[in-house]
Amino acid sequence: MSRIKTFNLPDLGEGLTEGEILTWLVKVGDIIELNQPIVEVETAKAAVEIPAKWAGQVQAIHHPEGTTVEVGAPIIAIDTDPGAGPLDAPSTTATPSGDLPIPSAASLAAVEVAPAEGMVEPGLIGGAAPGGRTAVLVGYGPRTTSAKRRPRKGGVPAQAAATPAPVAPAPAPAPVAPGHNGQGVAATGGLVLAKPPVRKLAKDLGVDLTALTGSGPLGSITREDVQQAANGAAVVAEPIAATATSAASFGADREQRIPVKGVRKLTAENMSRSAFTAPHVTEFLTVDVTRAMKALERLRSRREWRDVRVSPLLLVAKAVLLAVKRHPMVNSTWAGDEIVVKEYVNLGIAAATERGLIVPNVKDAGRLSLRELADSLTDLVQTAKSGRTSPADMSGGTLTITNVGVFGVDTGTPILPPGESAILAFGAVREMPWVHKGKVKVRQVTTLGLSFDHRIIDGELGSKFLRDIGDFLADPEAALLAWT
Repeated sequence: MSRIKTFNLPDLGEGLTEGEILTWLVKVGDIIELNQPIVEVETAKAAVEIPAKWAGQVQAIHHPEGTTVEVGAPIIAIDTDPGAGPLDAPSTTATPSGDLPIPSAASLAAVEVAPAEGMVEPGLIGGAAPGGRTAVLVGYGPRTTSAKRRPRKGGVPAQAAATPAPVAPAPAPAPVAPGHNGQGVAATGGLVLAKPPVRKLAKDLGVDLTALTGSGPLGSITREDVQQAANGAAVVAEPIAATATSAASFGADREQRIPVKGVRKLTAENMSRSAFTAPHVTEFLTVDVTRAMKALERLRSRREWRDVRVSPLLLVAKAVLLAVKRHPMVNSTWAGDEIVVKEYVNLGIAAATERGLIVPNVKDAGRLSLRELADSLTDLVQTAKSGRTSPADMSGGTLTITNVGVFGVDTGTPILPPGESAILAFGAVREMPWVHKGKVKVRQVTTLGLSFDHRIIDGELGSKFLRDIGDFLADPEAALLAWT
């Protein structure tokens, strides 16, 4: 059995298909232990640390930081028995551009790869789907397992191509013809030499690889070549479309292009799906919360609460949980031919982070005491801001609160998270003139906005639910005594 183990990007759950490498926590040559965190990966839901599957010495890192990698693709190679002496062919060829080293044929043969088709889980590299792909090191070298493929014109037969052979120097790329297909293949049929991460970068930046001259080994195109082409795109395009420069290229050097990926991409997909699937209705209620603010001050002054983060969101969360007990249909999901009413509340709290909007949730929040709820909300927000929220913490939500008031916003019309039937927007608490006991006085006032799925919640149910939340916030102490 081979000493070198190739560790593939694992399935991180929730149907995620790819992840972006944020930070490598180890480097080539490091001795690592079993389950030691080796890399931090950002998925469409969270940034997670992945532990080592084996103990040993890091032999190769296959993707640099910032690269998006598909689930099942190799990311690191580990020598599981570094004390057994040097490998047969440990050397690699370093590239002058600083890209990843190119393994030799002997080192490729020493690496343990995925088993033959049918011996691994479908969907992973080397599995039966899709396409019966097999594992190699970042696209280099020959395949070490048999795979059916269409023979190339003028090439060797498919059976011979599947047999491992020493890696011969690749021929220099043929001159690029004036025409091309825009996919990194010249019109004459010659392939452009570029690694998969470089091809992805070119696709994201809109750079045509066939129009570039590579500065890497054997004329290959590097990340720097692509980035330079992207920065000078307006200059290259000027001679081609000189008559349209005033309209097409004006201000091009003052534009920023941000790839849509990770949390932002997932949020966009979820919001689009929800907005055009569930018929939204939004109602608003303005509430005098002066007594609620005074209740919070009394709570903070108590000895057992002095070290606890107490905010108006705590009372809003408690109000929602108590209102759900009165109107359980609000905490449900539309499932096509049936409505699933849930007897537990996984209370989601929308959190704005550097990575985008995420909605972690407090599991079974309805069973928590007020102190337990306060602690859970504090942990949830701090974890979200640090970027350490796990995918499990963001799955299974049943009802959500979005606190737009922290941004100084009075209210909004929030969009339902997919699978949920209601979301409450909590606006800023402001001092405003208010009629209180027949006189106009300065009171602390906020506005609530409740969006709900009109297939499940009709106007009467939505109005009663919102009214009960408002009644609690108007006098939380009285509501606690009456409702619990």
